[in-house]
Amino acid sequence: MSGIEIETHSWFVEKESDPEHGHYVFAYTITISNSGAMPGQLLSRHWFVTDGADQVEEVEGPGVVGKQPRLEGGESFRYTSAAVLGTPVGSMYGSYEFRRDDDTRFRVLIPAFTLAVPSAIH
Repeated sequence: MSGIEIETHSWFVEKESDPEHGHYVFAYTITISNSGAMPGQLLSRHWFVTDGADQVEEVEGPGVVGKQPRLEGGESFRYTSAAVLGTPVGSMYGSYEFRRDDDTRFRVLIPAFTLAVPSAIH
């Protein structure tokens, strides 16, 4: 096991959205925690963002929000970012690539989470 744990929280950003023109902005906060004994550095992200029409956008790149945090055992890193959809409901999932001090690389899955306008889901 990697010892890396991922927590997600998302919400609709109404004041930056324009539903009449199919522009829905969602913010999300990710908390990455290292519950293991070995340090690890986040190298890259790989996301799949799906809207309510099953259109998938794949997003890859180095780090998160311009950073590649190194987490010692017991440390956490939290960041907030956003996704824009053309529908009031969607989801995201993906993975992070990490590297240990011995240059061992491993992937950590980011569990799927929902992006939804509160009135869109009952």
